[in-house]
Amino acid sequence: MRFGKTLRQSVYPPWKDKYIDYGKLKSILREDKPEDEDEPWTEDDENRFCDEIFNTQLEKVAQFQAEKVEQLRQRVDTAFDRLKELPPVEEGKQKTDEEKQKLKDMEGELDTITNEVKELQKYSNLNYTGFLKIVKKHDRKRGDRYKIRPIMQVSLSKRPFNSEQAYSPLLNKLSLMYFAICQQLEDAPAADSFPIDPDSQPETHNGEKYTAHKFWVHPENLLEVKTFILRRLPALVYSEQSAKEVDGQHDPTITSVYFDNRKFELYSKKVEREAEASSLRLRWYGQLNTRPDIFLEQKILHDNGSSEERKFVIKEKYVKPFLDGEYKMEKSVQKMERKGQSAEDVEEFRSTADTIQDFIRDSKLEPVVRANYVRTAFQNPGDDRVRISIDTDIAFIREDTLDRDRPCRDPKEWHRADIDNSSMTYPFKNINQSEVSRFPYAVLEIKLRESNGKGKRAAWIQDLMGSHLVHPCPRFSKFVHGVASLFEDYVNRLPFWLSDLDTDIRKDPQVAFEEEESRRAQRAENEQVVGSFLGTKLSSYKPSRSSPVAKSYLAERLAADTSASPASRVTPQHQQSSNGEEVGESSNAAAGPQSPGGERQINYGTLSSVFPGFSLSKYSKAKRAREAGLALPPGVVEPTEWIKNSGPLQIEPKVWLANERTFLKWQHICVLLGGLAISLYTAGGATGHNTLAEVMGIVFIGIAIFSGAWSYWVLRKRREMIVARSGKDFDFVVGPLVVSVALMVALIVNFVIAYEQAFSGGKKHGGGGEGIVNGTAEMVDLR
Repeated sequence: MRFGKTLRQSVYPPWKDKYIDYGKLKSILREDKPEDEDEPWTEDDENRFCDEIFNTQLEKVAQFQAEKVEQLRQRVDTAFDRLKELPPVEEGKQKTDEEKQKLKDMEGELDTITNEVKELQKYSNLNYTGFLKIVKKHDRKRGDRYKIRPIMQVSLSKRPFNSEQAYSPLLNKLSLMYFAICQQLEDAPAADSFPIDPDSQPETHNGEKYTAHKFWVHPENLLEVKTFILRRLPALVYSEQSAKEVDGQHDPTITSVYFDNRKFELYSKKVEREAEASSLRLRWYGQLNTRPDIFLEQKILHDNGSSEERKFVIKEKYVKPFLDGEYKMEKSVQKMERKGQSAEDVEEFRSTADTIQDFIRDSKLEPVVRANYVRTAFQNPGDDRVRISIDTDIAFIREDTLDRDRPCRDPKEWHRADIDNSSMTYPFKNINQSEVSRFPYAVLEIKLRESNGKGKRAAWIQDLMGSHLVHPCPRFSKFVHGVASLFEDYVNRLPFWLSDLDTDIRKDPQVAFEEEESRRAQRAENEQVVGSFLGTKLSSYKPSRSSPVAKSYLAERLAADTSASPASRVTPQHQQSSNGEEVGESSNAAAGPQSPGGERQINYGTLSSVFPGFSLSKYSKAKRAREAGLALPPGVVEPTEWIKNSGPLQIEPKVWLANERTFLKWQHICVLLGGLAISLYTAGGATGHNTLAEVMGIVFIGIAIFSGAWSYWVLRKRREMIVARSGKDFDFVVGPLVVSVALMVALIVNFVIAYEQAFSGGKKHGGGGEGIVNGTAEMVDLR
């Protein structure tokens, strides 16, 4: 089906004028005209098209979405305020008919808001797909001179109208209100259970309920994430076969072949989040030519948002007959009966196999895309409360036969023999590169087992999920992403996370911390209101003392519980560092006394001010630590640029003038020494008998030359340090020490020689020493 027809059929009538005008853009692009009848595409035509799509259509859609989100937020807040006004629940007391009617009216209002949120999500997704479709048509038709798809992707990434994060706060608040109302109107779960988190997805495995959280991890943060997890959970070996294949040294490679029909109905239902949406895949570990166990799995998404998985093991030789409906898993059933398994297990296996086979036949499914990735799993042996996996080297490969002339897979086979027979591995360079899509990030999935309807999270899991190391992508699906990236021309809906691929998912640690603390504080405040209404406590959130929300009313109340005991009150002067040492009085004592205002005084004249090697500044300590060869923690890379240096260069004029004044002082000393040296040398040469005066003149000339060269080198060096905003020490003590020592030695030698000549009655060098002493006595103090 063409996208234009899909757009017309999917329009929400109240908003029909707010959608992308796909037909107008096609007419401007002259999409309906044959190539040979096209008029020349001029720069004016290109400017008209770009102005229409960027300045008119994109702005119209983005502005409408932003306005609707704000309106929905206000309606949700109004409903939440109404919930606050309701009297709290009293234990053992029945609700009156009037109170029940108010709750039902509020529930109806929530239903209306929820339906409008769903329509707005569909609106955003449909327009997002439309913009990408039309710019792809543009680049295909006019791409010889103009390409605007990259510009459109950047523009879409800057506008969050197709981002899950725009709707998550609304859904979170709605879920809390639904939870509170259902507790009063019908028999619901226990009142101390948490409502469903919209950022998570409930799943069921082996009868146990789990809550799954999915994230993307940038390659630069991957090692740090793995080491963070390894400190708390050991790596998991999947099976005996995978252990044999990897020899205990590498993580197993997993291949999943996903099924769909030629209309991509399974994909469409999954993207649109329809009830009872299903997906089907064949999965195995390692290379197929090693004859691994093959799992045929069907995942079903139910109305309440939870998912269910059905699967069984099938041998490779039976895969094709089973998919064609010629084999009913009789051999596996007979094997189970010979092993003496219960009739219930045998019947359950037969029912699962028949159900999946009927699903394949009725939906006309066939392999369409393959996902290949390396998985690292973490789990405590025998304890499945926390299950974590990291998938890397993710590649999606076409497995379809949609093009009858050039099928990607042999229609007589159920998989691509060119890949499996040759044991081809990532990055799959030996196949047509248009059939491969490589995912740029790693995928982190955290599954938490629920206990008594409540998913418990350890503190370290909370820290990881809210850190800057991960980027949340709640409903990410390999099947959906593989189809969207490889079959864009065949589908009319694209997932919301595609826009995030065009942005840098790395975050500043402090910004990520503040955002997570604000989000958790807001959620805790909402849960506290619901808990007050229900007469129970829903939230146990306690904000960090360094949190940006620590000054809020809620945070102060929550933090008061932890600071009530005197043992927890620690004065700033006696706070302990991470290694257990007290940092307050010790650091202040090392740095010198403090002024009454609390500012640290600099100790001029100390040993550290003369010899930088004894400096206690943080820059000197860091330099000495680097020179000592201290190893950084695993995954931590030394920064190439400090955050303080990332802004524009702004230096006050007095800094430059201070550097010039120092240079001019040195030049004054150089002139004095040079003048003295020339006078001595000239006087000694004129008489022809004063050898001491000539020698001392040469010595002072050398000192003057050194002073001039040293002053110029210091001027240039300090200028470079100022421009580079270096945190190093600016004092250079070698030059002043050399000049001072040279002058002292020259004066002592001159005095000794002149003294011996005066008492020995010698006249040969008379007067020379006195002139030198008098000349050097006029020297000024060196800086």
